[in-house]
Amino acid sequence: MMSLCPVQELVWILHKALEASQLEKRTCAEFLAATGEQERLELLRHRERLVADLRSRLEEAKAEADTLRRSLTQRDTQLDDIEAYKTQNKFLNSEIYQLTKLWRKSSEQEKSLMVKCAFLEASNCQVESRYLGVLRQLQETKSLDPAQQGAVQKMIEDALKGELKSVVKLNLTRDHDEYGFKIIPDYEVEDMKLLAKIQALEIRSHNLLHQEGVDRPLLSRWAQYLAGRSDDDLCPSPELKALLRGGVPQEYRQRVWSWMVQTRTRTMREQHPQRYQQLCEKSRMCPHPASRQIQLDLHRTLTTNQHFCSPSSPALQQLRRILLAFSWQNPAIGYCQGLNRLAAIALLVLQSEENAFWCLVAVVEVIMPQDYYTKNLVASQVDQWVLKDFLGEKLPRLATHFEDHSIDVSLITFNWFLVVFVESLPSDILLPLWDAFLYEGTKVIFRYALALFKYKEDNILRIHDSVEIYQYLRFFTKTISDSRRLISIAFSDMNPFPGRLLRNRRALHLDRLQGELQELEEQQREFVKESSEQKDKELDTLVSEDEEEL
Repeated sequence: MMSLCPVQELVWILHKALEASQLEKRTCAEFLAATGEQERLELLRHRERLVADLRSRLEEAKAEADTLRRSLTQRDTQLDDIEAYKTQNKFLNSEIYQLTKLWRKSSEQEKSLMVKCAFLEASNCQVESRYLGVLRQLQETKSLDPAQQGAVQKMIEDALKGELKSVVKLNLTRDHDEYGFKIIPDYEVEDMKLLAKIQALEIRSHNLLHQEGVDRPLLSRWAQYLAGRSDDDLCPSPELKALLRGGVPQEYRQRVWSWMVQTRTRTMREQHPQRYQQLCEKSRMCPHPASRQIQLDLHRTLTTNQHFCSPSSPALQQLRRILLAFSWQNPAIGYCQGLNRLAAIALLVLQSEENAFWCLVAVVEVIMPQDYYTKNLVASQVDQWVLKDFLGEKLPRLATHFEDHSIDVSLITFNWFLVVFVESLPSDILLPLWDAFLYEGTKVIFRYALALFKYKEDNILRIHDSVEIYQYLRFFTKTISDSRRLISIAFSDMNPFPGRLLRNRRALHLDRLQGELQELEEQQREFVKESSEQKDKELDTLVSEDEEEL
C-alpha cells in the first residue's frame, strides 16, 4: 500500500497533463480552423487588444485605489482638525458668553445712569422753573422798595441771559423730532420772556422724565389692529375711531393717513387718476395769478422746521408745486394764506407730493365747510361764533372772565381753526390732533380748542389785565407738556358733543352772519349812492355860482 501512493500521484499528474494537452489541442484547432492566415492574425490582434485593455483597467483601478487611500488619509486629518476646532469653538463660545454678560451688564448700568442723569436734569429744570416763578411773583409784588425791585430785576436779567442748556448731554435728548419740529419751542413773546422760559423748563422736564417717547401699549394695540390687514381691509369702525383719538405711532402714521386721504378723495381720484400730474403741467405752461403770493408764503412756512428752514430745501419746491396745482384745482379759492401750512404738514407725514396734494384737497373741499377759505371766509367766521357758544356752555367761568376783560378770543382762535393748529401746538400734540381730525372732521378742532382753554383755565383766571391775557393767549398753547391729559380733556371732559348740535349752531350763525353781510352790503350801496348824488349837487352848485359871476 505504501508503494501505491507514488503511483496514484503519478496518475494524477498524467491526468492533469492530458487535460492541458487537450485544451492546447482545442486552442490550436480553433486557430487552425480559421480560414486563411489573415483571419488568424486578426484573431491574435483581438486577443492582444483585450489583454491591453485589461492591463489599462488594472492600472486605473490601482490609481483609484491610491487616490482613495490618500483621500481617506486627508479625511482622517480633517477629522482631527474638526475635533480641534470644536474644542476651540467651545472655548470661544464660553468667552463670547462671558463678554455678552459683561456687555449687557454694562448696557444696563449705562441706561440706569442715563435715566438717573435725565431725572437729575429734570429735577434741575423743575427747581429752576420754581426759582423763576418766585422771581416773577416778586416782580409783581408792589410792596418792595426800589432797591429790592432792582435786585429782583437784576436776578431776572441774569436768569434770562443764558439759553436752556443740558447739565448732561444725553443721546436720548434731541432738539428736533422725527418730522423736523423743534421739541422745545423758541420764545416768541418778547415782553413775557420770563413766563415763556418757565413754561419751556416745564416742557423740558416733562420730556426728560418721559424720554422713551413711545407709548408701548398704544404701539402694541396699533400693531395688533394692523396685523394682517391690507389698506383695502381698513374701514371705519368704533375700534379705529378710539385708536385714532389716542394718536397713531410714528411707525404707522404715514400708512394710516394715506388710507384716510384715499377714502375721502376716492371718487375724485378714480374719475381723474392723473389729476395732479395734469395740474402740475398746467402750472408750468400757464402761471397762476396767485403764484407770486405762493412764492412769498413759501419762506414763511414752518420756519423752525428742519425741512423748511433752508431756502434751498427740496421740500419748499415740492410745496410750491402742490399749492400751484391746488390753485388750478379749485378756482373758487385759488390760494388763501394758511393753505401753505396745511400742505406742509401733509407733506411731512405722507412723504409724497401727490398724496400731500390730495390731503389738501380732502381738508379744504371735503372736511371743512364750504366757503371756509373763500375770499370772505364766511364759514370760518361762523365757527368763531359757534366756539364762543360752546365756551360759554362748557367753560362758563372762563367765558365770563373773557367778557369782563373785553377779550375777543376769535383774535387768537381764528388762526387755530384756519390752519388746524399748525404752528400753534407742539408736534407731539399737533399730530395726534390731525390723526383724529382726518377721520372725524371739524368737531375735533372744537374739542381741542375747548380742551386747551380748560387745560390752562386756572392760569388764565389768575391774569386780570387784558393786555397780559392777550399776550398769554398768544403763546400758551406751546407750553402744554402733557399730551395725554389734553387728549383726555378733549374726548372725555368735553362730552357730550353731538355732531347734530354743531351742525345746528353753524346753520343758526350762518343765517345771522349772512343777514349782517347783506345789511352791510345794502349800507355800502346806499353810501355809494349818497356820495355820488352829493358830488353831483356840489358840481351843480359850483356851476350855478360860476353863472352868477358871469
